[in-house]
Amino acid sequence: MPGSRRGLVAPQNTFLESIIRKCSGAHNAFILSNAQIVDYPIVYSNDGFTKLSGCLRTDLMNKSSTCNFMYGELTNAETQTKIRDALENCHIEQVEVLLYKKNKTPIWVFMQIAPITNERDTVVLYLCTFTDITALKQPIETDETKTGFSKFARIAKSVTRNRSILMNFAAPNTKSISIDPTKPSQLPNLLNLSAEVLPSYRQEAPSTPPHIILHYCTFKTVWDWVILLLTFYTSLLVPYHAAFKSKSLDDVPLLVIDSIVDVIFFIDIILNFHTTYVHTKSGEVISDPKRIRKTYLKSWFVIDLLACLPYDVFNAFQEAEERYGSIFSALKVLRLLRLGRVFRKLDNYLEYGAAVLLLLICVFVLVAHWFACVWYTIGFQEGRGGPGKRMEYSWLVKMDRELQFACIDSYGNLTAYESNGTCRKAAYVTALYYTMSSLTSIGFGNVAANSDNEKIFTCVMMLIGSLLYATIFGNVTTIFTQMYSATARYHDMLSSIREFMRLHGMPNQLNERIMDYVVSTWAMTKGIDATKVLNYCPKDMRADICVHMNRSVFNEHPAFRLASDGCLRALAVHFHINHSAPGDMLYHCGESLDMLCFIVSGSLEVIQDDEVLAILSPNDVFGDDFWSKNRDSVGQSAANVRALTYCNIHQIRRERLLEVLDFYHPFSISFARNMVLTYNLRHRVYYFKKT
Repeated sequence: MPGSRRGLVAPQNTFLESIIRKCSGAHNAFILSNAQIVDYPIVYSNDGFTKLSGCLRTDLMNKSSTCNFMYGELTNAETQTKIRDALENCHIEQVEVLLYKKNKTPIWVFMQIAPITNERDTVVLYLCTFTDITALKQPIETDETKTGFSKFARIAKSVTRNRSILMNFAAPNTKSISIDPTKPSQLPNLLNLSAEVLPSYRQEAPSTPPHIILHYCTFKTVWDWVILLLTFYTSLLVPYHAAFKSKSLDDVPLLVIDSIVDVIFFIDIILNFHTTYVHTKSGEVISDPKRIRKTYLKSWFVIDLLACLPYDVFNAFQEAEERYGSIFSALKVLRLLRLGRVFRKLDNYLEYGAAVLLLLICVFVLVAHWFACVWYTIGFQEGRGGPGKRMEYSWLVKMDRELQFACIDSYGNLTAYESNGTCRKAAYVTALYYTMSSLTSIGFGNVAANSDNEKIFTCVMMLIGSLLYATIFGNVTTIFTQMYSATARYHDMLSSIREFMRLHGMPNQLNERIMDYVVSTWAMTKGIDATKVLNYCPKDMRADICVHMNRSVFNEHPAFRLASDGCLRALAVHFHINHSAPGDMLYHCGESLDMLCFIVSGSLEVIQDDEVLAILSPNDVFGDDFWSKNRDSVGQSAANVRALTYCNIHQIRRERLLEVLDFYHPFSISFARNMVLTYNLRHRVYYFKKT
């Protein structure tokens, strides 16, 4: 059944994220352009290309990807033809070309062009990368340099320029994208490969490496159940063998079974190094092998390693000291600590009344079993040694005498309890009966504590038992209410949605989209209604919370840098956060542009007449520039905006923003000057499609 622990696994279009991740060097620049429109307009440019060209992203949007706006008098005509042919014939090309920045500074770049296909193997985008190689070229001589500078001045200028370029190669410039500038770029290597290995522009389910196991697959679920059963097996038998010394080197079948259990737990450790997990904050399924290993090493690895060590090997080399071997073997009870991790993986199947109550009863019986083993050990130690050396009123001696078990030999020793299975069985059943009656505070009195050690242990057991009994049985309703209230609301919501979709006959594709949106939204919010929480707080505190929740918008966009604290607080309370799943339409063509949208995470595409005109990424802004013009009329969207991945978008309504701008007039001037829309949905783009 779907649940938050399964993670966000809906098909996503992660093309942009893949390109950004592969472009890991600080000096890499790339653009994406539409391959289906004449002149191949740019739909995305990264920060590296904006710095290389000297233009803003808004200036580059919809310009030709041939970069003809950067051509100059010294740009080679043959190279221009190669670039145009590569774009028209959809093939990979690599050229060295002389371009000019916005300030007319000439630069040599190594340009690489690669076609990007969609799920129908149609070329829909071009990926163009640029590497500044000016430092590797001869100084570029223009008319100005020939006439206006001496030879020494030209040499000095060339050295200064080359030094600055080399510094740009080394200096990180990754403000908006969290990448490691020390890593070499993988993008040139990517483009040197065949076209088949280039990323595709399509929606795909999250892929995992071939040696990684999905944590929610059938095999892993069955395996976790096996581990759960073996954990209970170990928790029951290891204390029993340690107390009753019923296990010896002659018990070959038992030794074989325990060895198999040790091997299974060791295999489980290996599998844990190759199993995905769900990130607790983002709900993302982590399949990166390095992150999986690092997380497991920091969490459960040490405990799992101690649990699977072959402690029975100590028994094999210390036959005369089996007592100490049993102590080593008893350390396998550490496997019980794995129960919490196993239950967390299986919480989707064990969340409701009967199953949880059964689990709590098993825990209660397990504690009673442990206490029974300790109770027998106390009675055996105090009753051993024969007449005159033992305590005659030990519960074990008294039980044997009163019930005439005949488990004491002719010398008055209790050795029969170690060798006679019938005596062991009678002693264990009696010990379990006593611990169960004590833990439940019933205590019939037919088995009682007589010695000081027995009385002390009984007091401790009754104290623990009263707390355990009250916790498990006395507050079952409270436990369910407190621990599973959010889960109950989650499943009630899912049940209502399923019933609604069944009642109205929703198509399967729409059903999947709705369910994925609900599950992903719950993973992000954990079922917490932010509006309800904010209503609990006073006005001042509510504003502080809103400023903190929208800090990513205020810190990343220059338009808010000159805003006073009061202005930011007034803006923050009007922002609301929208979570979108892959494929969700944020705007349809013709809808009113009544909000200004800031992308915090994820990527979106702008589509006009079935053509991609722009790809938007974190820190981009889209909507309508109603604050500078068209204040009196609400614009209509000229394009569709669709989410490619899971997106978090901070939005503020048109009316609320204008109210704040009218009240804080100095800020409105700064806002109008510095706020630049990455894409204005009000403007329709006119283009000619390729035939």
